[in-house]
Amino acid sequence: MMRMPWGSVGLFPEHRDGGDGNAPMCRAQRQGEDEVPWSTKNRMGMVCPEAPGTGTGYGAKIRAPHALVMTFLFKSGSLREKLKSIAQATYAHSRNLAYFVFTYKGLLAAQSRLQGKKIPFHSFLAACIGGWLVFGDNNPINSQIIMYLLSRILFGLSRLAVEKGYIPQPKQDPFPLVAALVWGTVLWLFEYHKETLQPSLQSSMTYLYEDSEVWHDLSDFLIYNKRTDSK
Repeated sequence: MMRMPWGSVGLFPEHRDGGDGNAPMCRAQRQGEDEVPWSTKNRMGMVCPEAPGTGTGYGAKIRAPHALVMTFLFKSGSLREKLKSIAQATYAHSRNLAYFVFTYKGLLAAQSRLQGKKIPFHSFLAACIGGWLVFGDNNPINSQIIMYLLSRILFGLSRLAVEKGYIPQPKQDPFPLVAALVWGTVLWLFEYHKETLQPSLQSSMTYLYEDSEVWHDLSDFLIYNKRTDSK
């Protein structure tokens, strides 16, 4: 199996210096004491109408296909009940993303306006407040989103630590070791501490590693190998 070098898509890609001259700044500053960029002031009024629509559309595109597959694979009930479950999950995901984008962009613009410039802490604070208000409720939709983000954060912080020199650049791609540890840990948890895993992951692993021990007929390869009738 060919493994990608560090400089491409490895766990810690090499730092790329884009240069300061490749993307000229297109900001017009007003003359006088006010140093807030003109574009920032104009965009503040656009945050309200744009943010909810963007979050809603993206949430629907992401959640609807996932909910469709997971519902028809692992949930029982009538067709109407399944469609209702899909619609509810899609609505919840879309609504939360719309609220969060609106909150984050609004707080970001407000901080830039108050301090006269944008600093990195603004993003952190605005997102913390939005995360607390919008995603603070511990439900299946929010739980999946937070776990998705957590895995990306761990990878991102690992790469950042290498770029900043906090940890040395690995001589070999650590991804195979990471993959081995992740799969080893999750299967150990599934086999001996299943209740600690997230419900949808439990369903997927039960289907893969337990339901696969029972053979019905060739239709097991085509649709779903778990039957509701007992024979």
